[in-house]
Amino acid sequence: MREIVFDTETTGLSAQNGDRLVEIGCIELINRVETGRVFHAYFNPQRSMPSEAQAVHGLSDAFLSDKPLFADKVEDLLEFLEDSPLVAHNAQFDFSFLNHELGQCARPIVAPTRMIDTLAMARTRHPGAKHSLDALCTRYGIDRSHRVLHGALLDAQLLAQLYVELTGGRQIGLMLAAEETVTVSIESRSTTVVARVARAARPHFASEEELRRHAEFVNRLTDPLWSEGLAAG
Repeated sequence: MREIVFDTETTGLSAQNGDRLVEIGCIELINRVETGRVFHAYFNPQRSMPSEAQAVHGLSDAFLSDKPLFADKVEDLLEFLEDSPLVAHNAQFDFSFLNHELGQCARPIVAPTRMIDTLAMARTRHPGAKHSLDALCTRYGIDRSHRVLHGALLDAQLLAQLYVELTGGRQIGLMLAAEETVTVSIESRSTTVVARVARAARPHFASEEELRRHAEFVNRLTDPLWSEGLAAG
């Protein structure tokens, strides 16, 4: 099963109010295992970067000024995404920006049915707890010491690890490996059927010679215990 974990950075909180996508990072998972394939791009938003947003991700107007437009990279992005389910934390936010940019390029939007929201998953599993990416990484022991500012690719990598934990953890891989081992063992084992021939039962009664020798032995015994029982009877 192929899935794409992704994260975005933007100029603000609302695509409908003119904010734009400035970075996207995507991680490919196959059967909940990272394949090493990623898609990462920065975009020139064609507008100024508010200081509040820059404080979150560190992307300045100067840095983004020579980056391609979203429209210049959209085909590469869509080719990477294919029709796979898309995993994001607070997915409504990321989907709204992604679909707004796709609409601006006259491309079909991503259907909501492809959306997997790890924030909703975390709220179901841990009601009442903190559900930020930082808090959940701490809960599941995911190292985020190298995360100083938000970055789409870095956050997508952390989210990929979190998603695996939320959907069963590393035990998934262990169970799959065990199943594969059993399958190989069964397929490679040769079976030998041994035909057993029934034998006639052996006789268990004493022969005349054995009875005679037993009687001689008993007669040599002095005051055997059973003699007292016979006398009493």
